[in-house]
Amino acid sequence: MQQALDALGLPGRVRVFDDGSTHTAQEAADAVGCALGQIVKTLFFMAESRPTMVLAAGDRQVDTALLAPILGVGRKKLKMGTPAEVMEYTGYPVGGVAPVGWPKPVDVVVDDSLKRFDEVWAAAGAPNAVFPARTEDLVRAVNGQWAAVVRSPG
Repeated sequence: MQQALDALGLPGRVRVFDDGSTHTAQEAADAVGCALGQIVKTLFFMAESRPTMVLAAGDRQVDTALLAPILGVGRKKLKMGTPAEVMEYTGYPVGGVAPVGWPKPVDVVVDDSLKRFDEVWAAAGAPNAVFPARTEDLVRAVNGQWAAVVRSPG
C-alpha cells in the first residue's frame, strides 16, 4: 500500500492500528482523532458492467439517484459491488478499500462534501490501516471527478 502512495506522489504514511479497527468511518475517525467527515469512504459500484469508485465524506451517504445520471446509467443499473466483486476489482476487502493501488483504472467520482477539508484520511487496504492525504492531492492522484452525489445532511 505504501508503494502505491509513493508512486502517486502522496507523502502520507500508512498507519496500522494493532489495537483497534478502522473498519467503519467512526472507528477510523476515533483512531486518528479527526472529524468523521474527514474520513474518506471508498465505495465500489458497478454501473452496468463498469466498475466505479466513489469517494465520500464519512459523515455523508451516497445517493444513487444523484450518482446514476453522472455515470450515464439508470438507477436500477447501478449496484453496490458484492464483497467478491470488491475484492476482484480493487484487491482489497470490504472495510479496508483504499482509493489507490487498484489493479486497473476505474471511473472515480468524488463527492463535493470532501471539499470542506484540507486533509482527509482514507483506508489503506486493511480494516485497521489508514493514511492521510491533502484532499486535492488525493483527488488529483486518482483522477477523480468532483460531483454532488450525497444526501443532504439531515
